Amino acid sequence: MGKNIMADAKDKSVDKMSFEEALSELEGIVKQLEAGEVELEKSIAIYERGAALKAHCESRLKSAELKVEQIVQGAGGVTTEPASFD
Repeated sequence: MGKNIMADAKDKSVDKMSFEEALSELEGIVKQLEAGEVELEKSIAIYERGAALKAHCESRLKSAELKVEQIVQGAGGVTTEPASFD
């Protein structure tokens, strides 16, 4: 069942994915690689996709962080520290 979801998700361009879709697929890739049951060539291919998904998630998070900062600073013109999600 999980493999069908992964196959369907692979058809979708990373840049068109929501944060949640990308994170879900990335979690699936991590599970596959950790299980060690994937042949070498496929491991390399899914690792590359995982790297793209990770970059996409980081970009989406940074964008969300900037939006939160703008909302906080825009409310009454108060200047605050940058939002920290660490």
